[in-house]
Amino acid sequence: MNYNKKSVEDIDVAGKRVLCRCDFNVPTKDGKITSDKRIVAALPTIEYLVKHGARVILCSHMGKPKGEVKPELSLKVVAERLSELLGQPVKMASDVVGESAQSLAASLKDGEVMLLENTRFEKGETKNDPELSKKLASLADIFVNDAFGTAHRAHASTAGVADYLPAVCGYLVQKEVSIMGKALADRPFVAILGGAKVSDKLNVINNLLEKVDTLIIGGGMAYTFLAAKGYGIGKSLFDAEKVDYCKDMMKKAEEKGVKLLLPVDTVVAADFPNPIDAPINVKTVDVDQIPADMEGMDIGEKTRELFASAVKRAKTVVWNGPMGVFENPTLAKGTIAVAQALADSKAITIVGGG
Repeated sequence: MNYNKKSVEDIDVAGKRVLCRCDFNVPTKDGKITSDKRIVAALPTIEYLVKHGARVILCSHMGKPKGEVKPELSLKVVAERLSELLGQPVKMASDVVGESAQSLAASLKDGEVMLLENTRFEKGETKNDPELSKKLASLADIFVNDAFGTAHRAHASTAGVADYLPAVCGYLVQKEVSIMGKALADRPFVAILGGAKVSDKLNVINNLLEKVDTLIIGGGMAYTFLAAKGYGIGKSLFDAEKVDYCKDMMKKAEEKGVKLLLPVDTVVAADFPNPIDAPINVKTVDVDQIPADMEGMDIGEKTRELFASAVKRAKTVVWNGPMGVFENPTLAKGTIAVAQALADSKAITIVGGG
């Protein structure tokens, strides 16, 4: 597999207007940034562009304004922090592709930096609207994607704009891709999938069965697999339309010689906690003993040990999705146990998710 992607170093940026998509979706409280890690992570790419005489137009989303202008989600705080970190002013546009953005972009000099307003203030951003992509592209000569955290989303400022400009990756994306490329070659390779719905991970499960030595399935999605094995799952999460798919995946794992591990015991409760972190009465039962009036909400102790022992032998682990209702302290033990197993492991560990 070839992980060599063109980077900022493979293109002449001097005197060019460079649109650089960053991930400045930083946490804020009372109008102040509480962690600037994501801004700091983008510095190597921005500093390279500045040093090599590019006219730098930065863009990012923040939060979920859903196509509306929400002052509390303005990137002004990011521009201020970035100015301090770069040691030079970062000009702030008051819009994304409007008059302010256009005039600032047109007046940029070599080595100067500006930041567009929150891309999600535009309705077309999350819809990957070609019109918005074209307008963004019209601001610049080159596109650099350095937003690894949102690179998987087909939005106008990530995927769309690359259709209209020469596109390369920044240092952060390059680093993540090369680490993953190397990691995914080290075996045994174990993948852990959790979360609520099988439907969210349909393609992921199918693709992973082509690559992994062991596939671990926990979280709410495990109960549809257990139902596909013929177990009664009580009131647990269940996707009736995906039972045949689960059967197919278990059959495929067997044919490929992939170990597919499902929970062997589960923590059950009569009702979902309300509020989610409220105290709750639970008991642990084997997966073939789930009472009809109860719901599985976390993996049990035997399952935690089973999953941990699979991780112990791994060279590479990819983990996506919790093992249960981790927002509740009583139901977080399975997710914490998996995290602890990864922390204790010598494997290269890649953890992803919302």
